[in-house]
Amino acid sequence: MDNSPRHNAVTSTRRDARRSSSARPEPKHGRSPRAPLLLAAAIALMTAAPGRPALAADKAPEGRWVAGWHSSPTPGGTFNSQDCPSDVGLADQTVRNIVRVSAGGSSVRVRISNAGGSEPLKVGSASVALSAGGAATVAGSSLPLRFGGQTSIVIAAGGEAVSDPVALKVQPLQALAVNVYLPGKTGPITQHYFAAQDNFLASGNRTGNGADKQFTRKISCWMAVSGVDVKASPDVVGTLITLGDSITDGYLSTKNDNHRYPDYLAQRLASRKGPTLAVANAGIIGNELLTVRPQLQFGYPVPARLARDVLTQPGARAIILLAGINDIGDRSAKAADLIPAVQQIIQSARAAGLKIYGGTLVPFAGSNGTYKGDYGTAKGEQERQKLNTWIRTSGAFDGVIDFDKALRDPADPSRLLPAYDADKLHPNDAGYQAMANAVDLDAIINAVVKGASP
Repeated sequence: MDNSPRHNAVTSTRRDARRSSSARPEPKHGRSPRAPLLLAAAIALMTAAPGRPALAADKAPEGRWVAGWHSSPTPGGTFNSQDCPSDVGLADQTVRNIVRVSAGGSSVRVRISNAGGSEPLKVGSASVALSAGGAATVAGSSLPLRFGGQTSIVIAAGGEAVSDPVALKVQPLQALAVNVYLPGKTGPITQHYFAAQDNFLASGNRTGNGADKQFTRKISCWMAVSGVDVKASPDVVGTLITLGDSITDGYLSTKNDNHRYPDYLAQRLASRKGPTLAVANAGIIGNELLTVRPQLQFGYPVPARLARDVLTQPGARAIILLAGINDIGDRSAKAADLIPAVQQIIQSARAAGLKIYGGTLVPFAGSNGTYKGDYGTAKGEQERQKLNTWIRTSGAFDGVIDFDKALRDPADPSRLLPAYDADKLHPNDAGYQAMANAVDLDAIINAVVKGASP
């Protein structure tokens, strides 16, 4: 492994790329939020799954609320505090999160998250504006956010706050700047560690118009914001949620260019005529099906976060699940142990009225030198093939998306095609686009429309 000093951990260098999946530094000390979070997830799952009553309220003749943008929240943890100070948190600072919504509409509402916190989070004020690139915003576009009519709110540990709607016309694939002012010391703060996007910090309350030049510090993570909902046009029939690990999160895609595979899906959907879908990205680097990893930024296992990140997302209609490769590589997990976990996810999705599609695990031969464990070993490959065979042949899913077939090298199917290969495990931009192209959007939309309630 290359141990030479570099800058910009994880977001832009190969050395830190390796660390994000293989190295296991101990997280910063502090009170662990795991117990309350897992309990909250379990309660939410029990209350959210039967019938998804929230969806009826989200549907209206003039359009429905959908998850226009999502970043699955995790507790504060980092490989580099300068790039992402989520381990120490913020105090009397404003974070500007740059996000791109997948669907357009007439209004937005913002989700401010304390899902990874162990203490209440005081939000002094917040706003949303149209992004003009970098830290800049379109002049005069900044709108204050309110919560039950109030400009400030205290968010419970493990919870989130959804703002009141604001009238802001947004186009599909438009970038927004979401500003959150945190007046007190937050301690470790809820984040999404791998943003593949420059975000910004400023001292003091900079949530109003004309504060662009105050955002002088770049950071590599999203903090305190987990979603932007859009009141979309009637053609947007719901939200497609991509659920998984770093390959869904877009690891090693080009920074600031929105080249994750869910981004390419959003581009395809935005160009469609007739019924279409919003896209929410529920990928987390390093995430697994079975295990809570020591690095807090890798989040909780898929079943533990399913209710929050999927079942209760506005307009949720369908899921693409791509998970298990880290269990095999990091924990030497057996396909026989992963399949029941996947079956439980399918059962929860079906109980909530969602369609669920299984993605086959991509090739990873050659990745062991970087990620160690059973990444790319003969043993790991055997389990990957077993899991993929079950995904393809079991009939458990509503459909199968063969990412393995789309990305593998015909000359050596255990490896990524060189044109799609970033580091023997993760695709590059072209590979992520090939993944998106492998998704049969017509079939998913037809199934969603056919299964929609009146």
